[in-house]
Amino acid sequence: MSEFLFVYRGGQRAQSSAEQMQQVMQKWVTWMQGLAEKGHLKDRGHPLEPQGKLVGGAGKNVTDGPYAEKDLVGGYSLIEANDLTQAAELSKGCPILERGGLVEVRPIMRM
Repeated sequence: MSEFLFVYRGGQRAQSSAEQMQQVMQKWVTWMQGLAEKGHLKDRGHPLEPQGKLVGGAGKNVTDGPYAEKDLVGGYSLIEANDLTQAAELSKGCPILERGGLVEVRPIMRM
């Protein structure tokens, strides 16, 4: 098995009733439990705060976030799968897809 990073991008956050927020959260819990039961979830990861800093360029310039909604990284998980194709298939169950978000699936390079 190889390791892959699921990066959760965009998607509308539940901004409705507490009950609707709980329903969205339950979908995430159920999906993660399914991955864990099948031996694919190595680390649940964590949600990320929307603010941040970007450091770049030869001058090491620091720029404040937040970032464009479509580029906003909301969280991550560490997954184990046979290959990139299987990892991408596993990502299709992610609840963020129901809310207009994306799952970026990246292989982790062994060093």
